[in-house]
Amino acid sequence: MNTDQVYLKPNLVIEPLFDNWYAWSHLISPATAAMNITGRHLKIMSSYIQAPAAHAAAVKNPKMLGGPFIDYDGKRVDEIEQLRNDTLENQKELIVFSEAVKELNLMLKAKAKGYSLEPLYEEVPEVLKGYVELIYDLNNQPSFRFFEPLLYNSEFYNETSQSILLWLTDNDERPFVLSTPRLEDKDKIHLNIPFSHNGLDALSKMRRTPGSLSEIKEKLNIPPDMESVFESFFTTELPKAYEKYTGDKVRMRYFGHACILVETKDVSILIDPIISYYGYPQEVDRFSDMDLPDTIDYVLITHNHQDHILFETLIPLRHKIKNIVVPRSSNGSLQDPSLKLMFKSIGFNNVVEIDEMDTINFNDCSITGIPFIGEHSDLNIQAKICHHVRVGDFKMIFVADSCNVESKIYQRVQALLGDVDVIFLGMECDGAPLSWLYGPLLTEPLARDKDSSRRLAGSNFERGKGLVKAFNPKEVYVYAMGQEPWLEFISSIKYTDESHPIVQSDLLIKDCKANNIVAERLFGEKEIMYLK
Repeated sequence: MNTDQVYLKPNLVIEPLFDNWYAWSHLISPATAAMNITGRHLKIMSSYIQAPAAHAAAVKNPKMLGGPFIDYDGKRVDEIEQLRNDTLENQKELIVFSEAVKELNLMLKAKAKGYSLEPLYEEVPEVLKGYVELIYDLNNQPSFRFFEPLLYNSEFYNETSQSILLWLTDNDERPFVLSTPRLEDKDKIHLNIPFSHNGLDALSKMRRTPGSLSEIKEKLNIPPDMESVFESFFTTELPKAYEKYTGDKVRMRYFGHACILVETKDVSILIDPIISYYGYPQEVDRFSDMDLPDTIDYVLITHNHQDHILFETLIPLRHKIKNIVVPRSSNGSLQDPSLKLMFKSIGFNNVVEIDEMDTINFNDCSITGIPFIGEHSDLNIQAKICHHVRVGDFKMIFVADSCNVESKIYQRVQALLGDVDVIFLGMECDGAPLSWLYGPLLTEPLARDKDSSRRLAGSNFERGKGLVKAFNPKEVYVYAMGQEPWLEFISSIKYTDESHPIVQSDLLIKDCKANNIVAERLFGEKEIMYLK
């Protein structure tokens, strides 16, 4: 191998970890990270140590897919116990922080009775003093908000918790990652570097641009005993060249789940990036990294869920992203951490916040944020937005998992923006209960019947039909269903023809076709050309 001119193999996974757990957005902001350490990681590890056989049985049960069960077949208990002990030692500050949040909530519940909150600042737990403001809402319900930028500049934000796991995949099969920590593996390289490390950009560029093996080894500080494994991640074989789109139309490419690439000869817009690997036998056709442009003008993020913000895709793309557009959060609430602060902390220096009905204009295009409702278990979360994208006179909306519980909202949006040509909407209308995602943030348990009623669910047939009626599109595409095999590791979804979301989306597609609207549920890959 000519070690001065090597390429990164297209099936190399650059997997971000936090304390050996798969990293997602709630593990970056210090407040949500603290709550997930105590309310998720430590609980799952302790449960596995006590009953490994029960975890092994649960993992084999399809009905339990996505549950809080470690997938090591009841083995490696000693290693999990060591990881738990390391977490208790290394994350003392965040564990104390988590307990202080619970203590603060209890204090406010007991003592904030509608009178001034000023005397209660003295009773704020010591570790939280200077990081919180005590507040009432207009119904005199007490709460607090964090000064989140201060937390990022405190001992509670520690980049040494971040690391990167490098490994080669040879198929789409991966176990569900959010409930199983990573343990040592001789075929994988574990780099103790933060997500912002510029060596990750240099490594990622080598997918298309050859580089020196010795230089990238030095940049990433590869230990001598891992050099042979590291070298296996590279090849001298030229990758397939990207063919830049140079036509006069708008090209739409579906990459799977909620990931759509919109291109003209001048502009590229990528929504909710989740990109499949290639370089191994595949049963489902798909676009992959080789189909992305060398520069992405705008990456649009719809909301702060792990299947829409995937660091495993975003960090390798960081070097080619000009702007990443995120919804603005509610500024300091525990359940709604700032996406702008999060992305900046992990090396994205080009973050643009967008509010509802804000517009970004460029060339002959515009991006307008429109309301995203539902799918967040009725929590006050503002970091969610749908996108109205205009290219020339051609208009599309990407509503992701927004659940159209009140059609008048989108009717009012239509009155301002007019009809659209194409709608992309998610119809995963079962959804998990509140506790599946937000459980670690709760300071008091929620009754099971209430938890079950507040779901992370998108639109069903009737609600999807209301959206179509509001915007009068020529085409409707159901997407963001998590059906692709390369999504299962993060979505934990397996449908049958009788699954409720499939039945409901079939009804919408049938209804659209009956009204002369082109309609389809997207799967795998799709390319469509449109006139501007």
